[in-house]
Amino acid sequence: MKLSDILNLDSILCHAPANSKKRLLDQICQIAITQVIDIEEDELLDSLLDREKMGSTGIGNGIAIPHGRIPNNNKAIAVLITTKQAIDFDAIDSRDVDIFISLFVPKDSCQEHLDTLQNIAKLFSDKKIIKQVRKCTDKHALYELIQENS
Repeated sequence: MKLSDILNLDSILCHAPANSKKRLLDQICQIAITQVIDIEEDELLDSLLDREKMGSTGIGNGIAIPHGRIPNNNKAIAVLITTKQAIDFDAIDSRDVDIFISLFVPKDSCQEHLDTLQNIAKLFSDKKIIKQVRKCTDKHALYELIQENS
């Protein structure tokens, strides 16, 4: 599944104020909770924190893909946040992160989860796309960029 298939305008936030990994994960969950039913915000946060305990989802170049599995849901959802200032996210290259593409998938959708993560990683391996994402100042421009390129 491509990012453009699961990302909507209401799940994008540009130039968000964030000063810590925990605060950023909270912001992701506040946005994601509007896209799901029968789940609590703290369950979303727990799914992200559980994954981060296994190792940081900071993939390098200022990008992180925090992700988790959610019960009682039959569709994947995505949240895309850029921050005003990069924050420490324990990325594999030790660089601070300012682009966060978060993914929540149904608990039983292992292959869909892996395929979607792979597509997101491929999209954000393009330095031209990364540069354009960082230049976007509003969610409409960022949404259009993702729709055109994923």
